Amino acid sequence: MPERRDRRPSPSGKRPGWRRPTPPPATPPAAPPAGPRPAPAPAAPADHRSVIDSAVYRDGRRVASPATLAETFRRLREQPDGMAWIGLHRPTEPELHSLAAEFNLHELAVEDALEAHQRPKLERYGDTLFVVLRAARYLDAPEEVEFGELHVFVGPDFLITVRHGAAPDLSAVRRRMEQSPELLSLGPEAALYAILDAVVDGYAPVVAGVQNDMDEIETEVFRGDPEVSRRIYELSREMVEFQRATRPLVGMLHALMAGFAKYGTDEELQRYLRDVADHVTHTSERVDGFRQALTDILTVNATLVSQQQNAEMRALAEAGFEQNEEIKKISSWAAILFAPTLVGTIYGMNFETMPELHWAAGYPFAILLMAVVCTSLYVIFKKRDWL
Repeated sequence: MPERRDRRPSPSGKRPGWRRPTPPPATPPAAPPAGPRPAPAPAAPADHRSVIDSAVYRDGRRVASPATLAETFRRLREQPDGMAWIGLHRPTEPELHSLAAEFNLHELAVEDALEAHQRPKLERYGDTLFVVLRAARYLDAPEEVEFGELHVFVGPDFLITVRHGAAPDLSAVRRRMEQSPELLSLGPEAALYAILDAVVDGYAPVVAGVQNDMDEIETEVFRGDPEVSRRIYELSREMVEFQRATRPLVGMLHALMAGFAKYGTDEELQRYLRDVADHVTHTSERVDGFRQALTDILTVNATLVSQQQNAEMRALAEAGFEQNEEIKKISSWAAILFAPTLVGTIYGMNFETMPELHWAAGYPFAILLMAVVCTSLYVIFKKRDWL
């Protein structure tokens, strides 16, 4: 964690040496627009849009609630042992540049905070710790998981949060910490651990919501719902995002715990962080289990769909077979009836000169011929199971 430096005022009344010195008012600014602290004008118009809450604390108690960033910088200088906690939501570039100039924030970290869309990570730039977190919340109406992004700058006497998205609710974290001044008096690292705890606790309702979705999906799979495949796919994508939010947190928290001795972390905060690490490990394991379960459910659904298709194809085949049998019977009887019709048609011709026309045995012979042909055809079709 960032080292707690001696914040006693120097003889000149300025902040300790790690700060950028304040130039006298008469000296024109030589830095870019986000440079010297006495020129907060570029960021002032945007304060009301993106500064959610800004406060200066001393001994864990709020001593000032500045309305602008410039006023926050001034009030912090007046509190040698104070701590600034600045909460921003989608800040503008001038605002972050003014914070970077005041607190010596690294330009790469500032760039990440501006662009967002970062994976969870923990990086140290000198005395400043830069943490990226992915918060999540479950939306009941659409039954989906919404992810937010949170960037945290932690220094010797400041904590800056840059939020992209609706989650997490850091105002609740601030109220909880203000109700425990003995914990907040431990410094910015205590506020960081509270934020980590809030983000990890926010995963619990998401896990419960996803578990409920899994139960519904299992019911729909065995009920044969045709839309269940799409729902499985969408939930699988959300679980991929959930894994990206939780897996890196395990390593990040272990890295923080590894620095307990080096940075002299308070015993209470050590217990606090271990508890958060246990929770995030449990959540990460649950998310891994969800992904595996969704893969299994998708396999089962594909098997059931295949079985259903096979059953439908079998039914169609059986129906076609029955139709073929009926066609065979009809064709057989048509062939049997065609034989006497053929004989009768020939002898029914009104020609005067025809062989056997005046033959006395002609009629019996014709009847016998019809009977023999029909009987022969019947026997043949019967042997072939056409009748």
